[in-house]
Amino acid sequence: MKLKAIVELWDNGTYSIYVTNAKKHNISAQGNSVEEAKANLQDAINDYVAMYKETGKPVPKEINNPEFEYKYDLASFFNYFDCLNITNLAKKAGINASLLRQYKNKITFASERQTKKIQYSINLLGNELAAVRL
Repeated sequence: MKLKAIVELWDNGTYSIYVTNAKKHNISAQGNSVEEAKANLQDAINDYVAMYKETGKPVPKEINNPEFEYKYDLASFFNYFDCLNITNLAKKAGINASLLRQYKNKITFASERQTKKIQYSINLLGNELAAVRL
């Protein structure tokens, strides 16, 4: 099953991930980095699976070898993918670079329209990179 996991950067610099579509389980994790939070999320799943196995109950489909679909808030995205140049991405998206930095630093928050523009530009960049051959 594909679990939708929301990645957020907290004000104290830690990352939180929580699953939104697990019906029978409250699945979440935190970490000092996205990688650590993802590892802790997998540990939380493994703990649930172990509990089911110890009690002799079948492991529910939603936690049996799940795939994760990660959705990032803008701050966690830009901190995790810090190789992206904010100024150039802002140009590509048609957004003021200073404003994009404010979104990254959680000084202000992007509207849904702005978020869609940013996501579209990131997806275009991803497609361009996927087509590159060296």
